[in-house]
Amino acid sequence: MSEKQPSFKKKIKSQQELMVLRQSLISPVVFTNGCFDLIHIGHIRYLNEAKNLGSTLIVGLNSDKSVTKLKGSSRPLISHSHRAETLAALSCVDFITIFDEDTPYGLIKDLRPNILVKGGDWKIKDIVGSDLVLKSGGSVLSLPYVQGFSTTALIEKMRNTSL
Repeated sequence: MSEKQPSFKKKIKSQQELMVLRQSLISPVVFTNGCFDLIHIGHIRYLNEAKNLGSTLIVGLNSDKSVTKLKGSSRPLISHSHRAETLAALSCVDFITIFDEDTPYGLIKDLRPNILVKGGDWKIKDIVGSDLVLKSGGSVLSLPYVQGFSTTALIEKMRNTSL
């Protein structure tokens, strides 16, 4: 018996597929990116708030290679294919694309989002691609951070908890 692919998996696109789709996406298009190694309430609130800013939310997801380079050899905990599928299951996320580079700069340049967002722990000037979005007349926002919820902190808490 063959396993039917869940419909939400259709949200996972290559960068090339998204570039073709970009012409037909309803604006404003919102873009964010991250590792999303363990999805938690901070991510859920952040992604829902990002979606509320526009019509289409695209998430650039760091590949396993990219996460390891950014976070160290013990990360990611979950493969990018599984992280992408988890994000795709969220109703607020319209599309996910996985990138290997250290930053999503090239992806942002190609996709030309109207709005670029990151979590509240980011300063606007430090958000990768902010120069591109602002230069094209778009907006760059740092959304509120949910205190006490970071993947790194949750991993540390789990490591320090005896079962």
